[in-house]
Amino acid sequence: MLNGLFTQAVLPACLFIIMFGMGLSLTKKDFYQVAKFPKAVLIGTVGQMLVLPAVGFAIAYFFMPDAALAVGLVLLAACPGGTTSNLVTHMAKGDLALSISLTAISSILTLVSIPIIVGLALLTFSNLETQVELPVTKMVGALLLLTLIPVSLGMWVRSFKPNQALGWSKHIGRFSTVFLLALIVFVAVSEYKTLDEHIMNAGPATLALNITMMITAWFVARLAKLNEAQSTSITIEIGIQNSTLAMLIATAFLGNPAMAIPAAVYSVIMFASSAVLIYLRHPSLGSAKGVSAKT
Repeated sequence: MLNGLFTQAVLPACLFIIMFGMGLSLTKKDFYQVAKFPKAVLIGTVGQMLVLPAVGFAIAYFFMPDAALAVGLVLLAACPGGTTSNLVTHMAKGDLALSISLTAISSILTLVSIPIIVGLALLTFSNLETQVELPVTKMVGALLLLTLIPVSLGMWVRSFKPNQALGWSKHIGRFSTVFLLALIVFVAVSEYKTLDEHIMNAGPATLALNITMMITAWFVARLAKLNEAQSTSITIEIGIQNSTLAMLIATAFLGNPAMAIPAAVYSVIMFASSAVLIYLRHPSLGSAKGVSAKT
């Protein structure tokens, strides 16, 4: 079992700092950008909030023989994009303003959608061995505390001290990367027996979720005649989820570390798939249109 102090105090505190750092990179103008590309925002939001959880359910149902892993995969699919998706978008020369807008929108909507989707997952897989009661009130309160409040606070600081805020944001961005890697190691060490037992079950299904959604998102965006930068942003936002938040919910609120395994495996996979996408985007960087230089 993961250390109680870590899951109840250290992990939430670090996630608060990471989300605060995301807020430091945002301004009100970033949200005004939504009006400039409503079609892109609509496609990205529908993909994140409806298509991704539905695909997560399907993959979990057919390819996850263990209830905890199945719920964990659905939980991961229900989580919003995170700061990692914004960083990858920037490196892949996607539309950063669009990426930030989609991350912000999904972070707000998931305050309601995560408890509903995870609750449905628990009902769907209730015939299996793992039984977990979903603490809806606690989860919603925690999501509010760990997403909306720190992001809003970061934006408030940015409005008064823009230069310092951008500097702090870069440092927190580095911290978030190091912390995510440390979290993966912590989960792997703490749950090595469970991880060793289920890695072959969780790995292929998690990879399928990541690759399926990234490919689907790209082709849908291109069919909708979005430019390459917007298509790249949507691909990343739908393909890369906040695995840190998923691990926090699984360990601290659901009290089942096994449910964090898909998110831990996903964390490794998403970096690999992101690296491939960034590499594939490099030949077209010079011709990509609509790339936002704003942060």
